[in-house]
Amino acid sequence: MLKERIQELAKQIHPEVVAFRRHLHANPELSFEEYNTSAFVKATLDKLGVPWSAMANTGVVGLIKGEKPSDAVIALRADMDALPIKEANEVPYKSTQPGVMHACGHDVHTSSLLGVASILQQLRSCFGGTVKLIFQPAEEKIPGGAAQMIKEGVLESPKPMTVIGQHVMPSLPVGTVGVRPGKFMASNDELYITITGKGGHGAQPQQNIDPVVIASQIILSLQQIVSRVANPQMPTVLSFGKVIANGATNIIPDEVYIEGTFRTMDEAWRKEAHERMKKMAEGIAESMGATCDFKILQGYPFLINEEQTTARFRAFAAEYLGQENVTEVDIWMAAEDFSYYSHQADACFYMLGVGNEEKGIISSLHTPTFEVDEAALEIGVGLMAFVALNCLDI
Repeated sequence: MLKERIQELAKQIHPEVVAFRRHLHANPELSFEEYNTSAFVKATLDKLGVPWSAMANTGVVGLIKGEKPSDAVIALRADMDALPIKEANEVPYKSTQPGVMHACGHDVHTSSLLGVASILQQLRSCFGGTVKLIFQPAEEKIPGGAAQMIKEGVLESPKPMTVIGQHVMPSLPVGTVGVRPGKFMASNDELYITITGKGGHGAQPQQNIDPVVIASQIILSLQQIVSRVANPQMPTVLSFGKVIANGATNIIPDEVYIEGTFRTMDEAWRKEAHERMKKMAEGIAESMGATCDFKILQGYPFLINEEQTTARFRAFAAEYLGQENVTEVDIWMAAEDFSYYSHQADACFYMLGVGNEEKGIISSLHTPTFEVDEAALEIGVGLMAFVALNCLDI
């Protein structure tokens, strides 16, 4: 049977896929700089006999065509970039690039898709249709690699009817997957705010226009947009992570600089919230004699898993892993540029369990101690290959 054959192939190539992952983990590259990673992907596809084309500078798109007659097309996506984080793990494949680390599992995503390519190449006589392999740069940095690849035609010639992607999730135990139909992940926008007043001696506040107090008022007031303007049924997050007021104990600075993030799951509300935040911040600053420069860097849209596609994925995953190992996960207010694909085609983005408490593999994504149970590579490779071929209706 197909499932057993894929499981056997996934087991056979598991050591090679682990080697792929460890090579990529030791040699991480930041967003839009994935030159060596791209070269590694191209060389691996060449060895497998998979034709590829370059896109979006460092992106790679491979095509595997089944030998049976069919016009069906499915796309599988993996991202390749790493994060500006210094790795704290002491492992033989620790990052060799100072201050750069695969702390979000993109090394797993890329090596997994290479493993899927290996399996599908060996099964070409068993299926019809085309599998498009999308190795995408720059998921971690706005404007994101997905938007650029779509602009350059990654969803055309041939046009996929479905796009599927996976993301590692340390909160899920290895051997399981999680998925959610409908709206799943949030849009994300970066906020950059500069409050300019008039600095001076802290003992003479009447002579100054204190941007620290004004900035504090703005931060607190903007939260009312979430708590009193947003529909309580609409997930909305507003957080500020950087505030710089470069004064001293007795010096009021001339300006305060603030950085934050705004996230939600509705494009109309997103636009309205932008306007409200800007108007409120500027109004507060003006009323207190200061000025406010409020910049919004618009990021990715919300991610939506198409209902029927996700239902089919869940059924195939249950068949491959067992119903008990497929769970429905909650809405996640993190952002992902896979969302761009989800607004262009029927899409399903799922979570691959990589955690293992017994082995101490529990660290969160985007942390210096992030790690995965590499047994997940065998599971993830086999599952994605199985889902892809079933979606092609072989």
